[in-house]
Amino acid sequence: MRGSTAWNGRHHRRTSSRAPRATAAAAVAALALTACGSTADTGAGGTGGTGKVGVILPLLTSPFWQSYNDYVPRMAKSEGVDALKTVNSGSDPAQQITDIGNQLNQGVKGLVVAPLDSAAIEAGLKQAARKGVPVVAVDVAPDRGEVAMVVRADNAAYGEKACAYLGEHVGSGEVVQVMGDLASVNGRDRSEAFRACVKKDFPELKVLEIPAKWESDTAAAKLDTLLNAHPGIKGIYLQAGGVYLAPTLQTLKSKGLLKKAGTAGHIAIVSNDGIPQEFDAIRRGEVDATVSQPADAYARYGLHYVKAAMEGRTFRPGPTDHHSTIVRLPGGILEDQLPAPLVTRDNVDDPALWGNTVG
Repeated sequence: MRGSTAWNGRHHRRTSSRAPRATAAAAVAALALTACGSTADTGAGGTGGTGKVGVILPLLTSPFWQSYNDYVPRMAKSEGVDALKTVNSGSDPAQQITDIGNQLNQGVKGLVVAPLDSAAIEAGLKQAARKGVPVVAVDVAPDRGEVAMVVRADNAAYGEKACAYLGEHVGSGEVVQVMGDLASVNGRDRSEAFRACVKKDFPELKVLEIPAKWESDTAAAKLDTLLNAHPGIKGIYLQAGGVYLAPTLQTLKSKGLLKKAGTAGHIAIVSNDGIPQEFDAIRRGEVDATVSQPADAYARYGLHYVKAAMEGRTFRPGPTDHHSTIVRLPGGILEDQLPAPLVTRDNVDDPALWGNTVG
């Protein structure tokens, strides 16, 4: 929610063709060494990777976060991390700051946090920094504050993939994007990328928007109203299948608009999350596609990087040894952008997708 494709090449810089071949090769080798799980430097002041680690969830009402929560103890064991029982902030940014303070008071030596609000989380990050406790942010990057790493997929690519699918399969007419919370960088990235893609590549589409703040009830009520006012809607982009899928399908069903793909009157739906419920809906022909966020990899690499930070290790931008790329964000912090594939009827049964391994 709030993701396997290759790294989006628009962020790469080309090496000048005039550079000496040996020099260019050496640079590539050095970049690979520093980014592929190796340390860029080993600083003093770490805890040697030992000590308790707190893991703070944004919510547990979404199947995506329920799956992430289930993965945490399994990945903690495989990564050799002593993780405390997860804490659920219940969709409340203020509570999340309190939860961070409570974990710090319990003496944790590292924190893995999925921020609810990209700006508000700064207060919690400052608390951790004052105590010298490294923090890894999962799924959402903070606008400000110190983190050892952000573990996240390229959320702009989510919006672009949804736009491309709807543009190619709908062609023209009205489409809806049910947005996430715009206080979150994820909601902003997905929304802005979808709009920009439609404007550039599919100008025959008209985008209608529902700001739903990751709230299922809000999404259902506003979609119902929008469908009454715009009965000819041809496509829907759900920015979070974990919270929006069920109410969207129920709303369409109540209006007699839930038609199978390939039949007259079908409203094309593209979602984000990659949960088993989305896969089942794709198999039934109710949903056309989803972008699979890696709940398993979010848990694994969130814990991997917090342990590395506790050991005093740091990283540099470049390709990793797990098919992702570390990039430096505008604010200076690093983000490991994990792969997130588009799932359709053609590949929904792929056993490599995490949504096919839970249940």
